Amino acid sequence: MEILSRQEYLQEIHKYLGKQTIVVLTGQRRVGKSYVLLDLKKELSTDPQNNVIFIDKEKKVWKDIKTDSDLNDYIDARIDSTKTNYILIDEVQEIKDFENSVRDYRTEEGVEIVVTGSNAETLSSDLSTRLGGRHHEVYVQSLCYQDFLRFHSLTDSDESLQKYIEVGGLPGLRLHNLEDIDDVQTYCEDVLNTALIKDIILKHKIRNVSFLYNLVRFLADNTGKLVSATSISKYMRGRKESVSTDLALKYIKYLCDAYIVHKVERFEIRGKKLLESNEKYYFEDVGIRNTQTMVGRDKDIEKVIENIVYQQLIHNGYKVQVGRLQAGEIDFVCTKGSSRIYVQVSYLIAGEETREREFGALRKIKDNYPKYVISMTPLVTRTDDDGIIHLSLREFLVKGF
Repeated sequence: MEILSRQEYLQEIHKYLGKQTIVVLTGQRRVGKSYVLLDLKKELSTDPQNNVIFIDKEKKVWKDIKTDSDLNDYIDARIDSTKTNYILIDEVQEIKDFENSVRDYRTEEGVEIVVTGSNAETLSSDLSTRLGGRHHEVYVQSLCYQDFLRFHSLTDSDESLQKYIEVGGLPGLRLHNLEDIDDVQTYCEDVLNTALIKDIILKHKIRNVSFLYNLVRFLADNTGKLVSATSISKYMRGRKESVSTDLALKYIKYLCDAYIVHKVERFEIRGKKLLESNEKYYFEDVGIRNTQTMVGRDKDIEKVIENIVYQQLIHNGYKVQVGRLQAGEIDFVCTKGSSRIYVQVSYLIAGEETREREFGALRKIKDNYPKYVISMTPLVTRTDDDGIIHLSLREFLVKGF
C-alpha cells in the first residue's frame, strides 16, 4: 500500500535523533503510527550509511521476539558497527521487559531507537523509571481535516467537511468506501474493540466488561460536558448496575491511557488555577465516537464539532483546558509557551440569544489575549466583533487562526 507521508511527525522525530534519546510514537491504535514508522524506514533506507533494523510485533514474521532477551539476540545478529544503526520497533509493548533492551542499546555508539506503542501507562512508567526520562514522546493523532482531504483525494468543501464530521479521520478508512456508512461504522467499531480488548481488557484483566463498554457510550453521549465519577455511578444505577466511583475513575484512566478518550481539566480563569473535579472528555476520533451514540448527528452536531476543534487545537500545538468564570464556562483555554487564546465553539450563531451566550462569555474575560468563536454558521466570513473573531469551522481547520 502506498504510504502517504505525514511530514510533521517525521520532522518531530528528526529533532531528537542523534541525542541519545529514544523516540516513542504514541497514540490510539490505528491512527497511523505504524505508517509513520514505515515512512521513516523508507526515508532512512535511501542512505547507504544507514543500517535499519525493523520489527513489527503485529506481523507473524516477528512473533518469536517475545522478551528483551529475544530482542537482544535479533538486534545483535543484524547490527553493523560501520554504519549508523536505526532500531525501529512497532508496538514495542508486546515484547516483555522491552525497556531493558532499549535502555542498553540507547547508550551504544551509532545507535538510534524509534518505537511505537498504544498504551501511555506502559510506555511512560516503564521508560521513565528505567531510562531516567531519556525518551521523547511524539503523539500521533487521527487525521486532521487537511490530511483527511489528502488521504481521500477530496477538495475542501462543505460536503467534504460534512463527511469528515460523520466518519472521522482514521487513516484505514482510505481502503473503504466513505459512502457505505455501514462499512465505515463496522471498521470504526472494530478499531475500538481491538483497542479495548488489547489495551484495557487483557492488559488489566478487566472483569466488568459490560461496564467498560457502557462507560464508552456514556462518554460519547456526554462529549464536551462536565463529567464526574458520581454522575457515571448515577448513570449506571439507572441501568440497574451498581458501580463505585473508584471503579469509574479507574476505567476512565484506562481509556485515557489507551488514547481512546482525552481528559481535559478545568482552569479557573480569574484565579489562574486548576480545578480538581468535573473534567470534560473528548474522543481521539469522532468516527469512533459517533458509532457509540444512537443520537442522530442533527441532535449532537455541536458535541462533534467541539470534539473536532479540540483535536485540531492539539494538532496545532496548544495545551488545552476548559475555562471557568463565575458566570459560566469557556469551551477552551489554549496555551502555547507564554501565549494564550480563548475559544468558544457553536454550531450556529442564528440569533441574538446565541450570539450573546457565545460572545458574551468571552467579553467577561478581562485580559487582552485573543478570543475566538468558531461555528458552522452558513456564509460566515472572518469577522471582528469588538475584538472577538468569528470564523467558520472550515476556515479554522484549513487556515488556523
